[in-house]
Amino acid sequence: MQIGYKLATEAFGPKEIIRQAVAAEEAGYDFVEMSDHFHPWLDVQGHSAFTWNLLSAIAAKTERIGLVTGVTCPSFRYHPAIIAQAAATLAIISDGRFTLGVGAGERLNEHVVGTPFPQVAERHERFREALEIIHLLWRGGYRSYEGKHLRLDDARVFDLPEELPVVAVAASGPVSARIAAELGTGLFATEPKGDMVARWKELGGSGPAYAEVPMAWAPDEQTAVDAVLEKSRWAVTGWKVMSELPNPVNFDAATRTVTGDHVREMFAVGPDVGQYLQNAQQYVDAGFDHLVTQNAGPDPDGFLDFFSRELAAPLRALTPSAG
Repeated sequence: MQIGYKLATEAFGPKEIIRQAVAAEEAGYDFVEMSDHFHPWLDVQGHSAFTWNLLSAIAAKTERIGLVTGVTCPSFRYHPAIIAQAAATLAIISDGRFTLGVGAGERLNEHVVGTPFPQVAERHERFREALEIIHLLWRGGYRSYEGKHLRLDDARVFDLPEELPVVAVAASGPVSARIAAELGTGLFATEPKGDMVARWKELGGSGPAYAEVPMAWAPDEQTAVDAVLEKSRWAVTGWKVMSELPNPVNFDAATRTVTGDHVREMFAVGPDVGQYLQNAQQYVDAGFDHLVTQNAGPDPDGFLDFFSRELAAPLRALTPSAG
């Protein structure tokens, strides 16, 4: 079992994100993972630095911890050729510590360049083409591609690592699970859907399976719940909402009715280790072997101390429940 720390790039400034990554390595984490956003989910979060700059700085300031995008969309705001080049470079400068997590995108971040953000079927078509382009460029040499949505004209990535990064494809249902199986070398998800993981494997999917586990540490439960309600209540909305709303103000309006009970249903909150293990067990039972502790509490250093002293050992020891 590999355990990762979610760097909340929407909630902290860039220098603080780099500091937390170094602290996560010191706390014993196996990898850090971060989203690739243009906007935060809510204005109150107040940040959204450029993830690829952060990854490069973290690679230079750490020695062993893995680096994961969770996730980058390579088919709207970026052309996949740019992501193929960026990921190859990062794999080299991190000495093979980088995993490229990719997904079909969210309107929140992709609409900003003026490209229409279409219905999900077309998003999946573009995503498939983007992954084909990335793999094509990673074969070396000059390459061209003519797709329904995306094109590549006589392009070459000159600096390729000896070992290519794992491509962990975000999936939430049968269509994306098929894309992950056919064009990925790993899986990424935010919900403990065992049927989706099983489908991915049935279709030939293999490699690490990453999942974000929602947590909010604080010395008492109510402080943790209040922190989620202030800055992370967007997570309660579910993927169909999270992928469609265009701006932080829309997420603010859509989450006005989120309550503490909603938070407690989804997040492990407060200081009780048992809550965290119970929440994580769902993901282990679903088939995930790379768990990301997604702390939405108010004190990141307090959480890192809690992880190293109380949570790390029992979390690593989790195994699928019998039956």
